[in-house]
Amino acid sequence: MLAKRIIPCLDIKDGRTVKGVNFVDLRDAGDPVELAEIYSREGADELVFLDISATEQKRKTLADLVYRVAEKVNIPFTVGGGISSVEDVDILLHNGADKVSINSSAVKNPQLINDLVAKFGSQCIVVAIDAKQIDGEWIVHLVGGKVPTDRKLFEWAKEVEERGAGEILFTSMDNDGTKDGFANEALAKLSTDLNIPIIASGGAGNKQHFTDTFVEGKADAALAASVFHFKEIGIQELKQELKENGIPVRV
Repeated sequence: MLAKRIIPCLDIKDGRTVKGVNFVDLRDAGDPVELAEIYSREGADELVFLDISATEQKRKTLADLVYRVAEKVNIPFTVGGGISSVEDVDILLHNGADKVSINSSAVKNPQLINDLVAKFGSQCIVVAIDAKQIDGEWIVHLVGGKVPTDRKLFEWAKEVEERGAGEILFTSMDNDGTKDGFANEALAKLSTDLNIPIIASGGAGNKQHFTDTFVEGKADAALAASVFHFKEIGIQELKQELKENGIPVRV
């Protein structure tokens, strides 16, 4: 079995790392360059950097900040936020990103996934999907979770895979920031239905939640923010517990 990955997420707004609950009530969580360096040193497997206001404000991801973060880390580094073209991805990869994450732009123009995969390869392209349950159905949302669509999670995820994306980053908006655990039932269905890695996001509150998402949710990686930013969980202690629970991790 492949090692399960632990991925701190740096949500960036106006050049600072922020964290909220259910995508709102954001509070400052520190300097993204400093945090990235700490996580790289502490044994994170990857980093995800999302410029959460880029799409909403119709501007591009801060390429210079990407460059500064990439200079400080020696682990794979994914960047997302406001990416809508081959040119955007080209700039970010040249500035040091290993992968890019697209979300709203992929829903609005699914052909973008195909175009990016053709140019850069599946291994570089992550599609992020933010969804919440409405009347028992998982519905995809855009623009930082503000805009509901007519897309259903599992159908959209299947299409994303068919178009060549290398990974899916699934965030449950219902669980985000609540610290009540990941949306393992939905994650397990995604992992069962698809053949590409699924990254679990939204809801981490304690170390047991990570074990649960790898066992019950069948996730390939688990992403979290506040529990790492505010030092509620240390990455090495988390990995040690996962290892003791029989979860394959890189320690």
